[in-house]
Amino acid sequence: MKPGERPVILLPTYNEVENLPHVIAAITAAQPAFEVCVVDDNSPDGTADLAQEFAQQDSRIHVLRRAGKEGLGRAYIAGFRWALAHPQDFTHVFEMDADLSHDPRYLGDLLQACRDGADLALGSRYVRGGGIEGWGPHRRVLSVGGSLYAKTVLGVDVRDLTGGFKCFRRRVLEALPLDEILTVGYGFQIEVTYRALQLGFCVREVPIVFPDRIRGVSKMSLNIAWEGATVVWRLRGLPWPPR
Repeated sequence: MKPGERPVILLPTYNEVENLPHVIAAITAAQPAFEVCVVDDNSPDGTADLAQEFAQQDSRIHVLRRAGKEGLGRAYIAGFRWALAHPQDFTHVFEMDADLSHDPRYLGDLLQACRDGADLALGSRYVRGGGIEGWGPHRRVLSVGGSLYAKTVLGVDVRDLTGGFKCFRRRVLEALPLDEILTVGYGFQIEVTYRALQLGFCVREVPIVFPDRIRGVSKMSLNIAWEGATVVWRLRGLPWPPR
């Protein structure tokens, strides 16, 4: 860790009590100096209580409890606001899933990309060196097609717009209009990256290999996929359905 750096990982959770001990252990083993904030949406399985136990044992662990489940985007926005308002002056804020599909071994690569000039570093499955493990052909086609669709409609040169493994320099979050974010599901990842590009920030993709989750259940749904498909047109100020 370089002098003056203070990274924090935002870890949104809903019913991740099985995964939480594993992901916390993996993060602290890979990056002992990083801090972690578990942003829990009132999980009925006791995820927040377990996170609080970790926080009592380790000052690097924080817990942000939310009243209920409002979607991934709202959880991240709450985490962004917490990081910006926290007494500790966090210099880099990471997004990361709690299901170990985002391997903590890439945290250093994302941070290094920001050290080398990126304002926002994206863990990318679709650049040279990146990839996916454990997915069937149908899911692969949907994921690749979704990213290509968003890239084409928005007219940006980012291959993995739907990925959620990210490192923001603090100034990006300070500039983003958090009150204007339209999306609450996985379309949030597309929107935040697009808004950062529109503000003139440098976005770089860092290759990652993305394995499927081992424990728990995916939060993806048809409504979430539909939101991602339609928001790209709204971000461009174009009508939906397209004419």
